[in-house]
Amino acid sequence: MIFAKRVFLAAGIYGLVVLLPQYFLETQIGLNDPPPITHPENFYGFIGTAAAWQVAFLIVAGDPRRYRPIMLAGVLEKLAFGVPAVILFAQGRLAALPLGFGIIDLVLGVLFALAFLRSA
Repeated sequence: MIFAKRVFLAAGIYGLVVLLPQYFLETQIGLNDPPPITHPENFYGFIGTAAAWQVAFLIVAGDPRRYRPIMLAGVLEKLAFGVPAVILFAQGRLAALPLGFGIIDLVLGVLFALAFLRSA
């Protein structure tokens, strides 16, 4: 259980550190990576939904045995960005920086799966 606690705690903290500052970066993101964001509801909805998942990871870290089934949903959450990031990069439709975040999500997805298996 210690492995699962550490993996989910680290993932939750990392995710919040990466996601929450984006609430204040809408304009800057539009400048750095044009065009400007045209559907802010999708942008803020994504950040909010992803941040809620990070809180779920922190909850799992608090009691991995009790919340073990949520680990599988966490794997899917990580694959939902990681897999498209790799595919989009291979198609030349994604820059290297977001690919890096996608790869981090894939690594976390593997660690979540291992935590699930090891906590049986």
